[in-house]
Amino acid sequence: MFLYNVAENGALRKTTAVDFNDSNRVYLIDENKIIYLWQGKKASKKKKDLSLKKANLLNQSRDNTAKIQIIHQSNEFGGFLAIMDALKSGGIKTESVEKRPELELEIEDTKELIEAGIEPDLIAEINLAAYELAQKNKGYKGLCRELAKLQLSITKGEKKMTDNEIKKKTEEIFKSSSTYEEVCWLISELKILSGKDFFKKNV
Repeated sequence: MFLYNVAENGALRKTTAVDFNDSNRVYLIDENKIIYLWQGKKASKKKKDLSLKKANLLNQSRDNTAKIQIIHQSNEFGGFLAIMDALKSGGIKTESVEKRPELELEIEDTKELIEAGIEPDLIAEINLAAYELAQKNKGYKGLCRELAKLQLSITKGEKKMTDNEIKKKTEEIFKSSSTYEEVCWLISELKILSGKDFFKKNV
């Protein structure tokens, strides 16, 4: 099970703790075949809409095989009640990995620097490219494949990688629990560094 706290800008942030008493919260709980969206009473419409958008993107990456259920605070029902109790008591183990700090898309800070006439540094440049990629709303699995091809092209060379290797690497990335924003950031990072011949200099 993967548990995410949904930020106001729609970003999914992995968490291992829940607070079902906080009316401003929205949680996305991914059980693979069912994606639950728990929405607090006071959560903004923007946050609720963005959480549904992210749930649909996640489902599209699985060829729409999952069922999306929206759960409203104080109106919890069905199988979610058992999950809710288990999460509160710590009875369900949630998957979580450490997240590199630069994977947060600080796009507003980056835009302010550019508007002020300041040349963006490498991190700002990647942030901007990742933000633009995320806005295209590509399917998650397609992004995983794009990242897999980039990684293999760097380690093996574009002509030497096989379709089977691309498929295997795509599955590894897909199962890694990286968020949509993380994959966008990593794709942008590799593209920009490749464009600067960074990897040729460091082989």
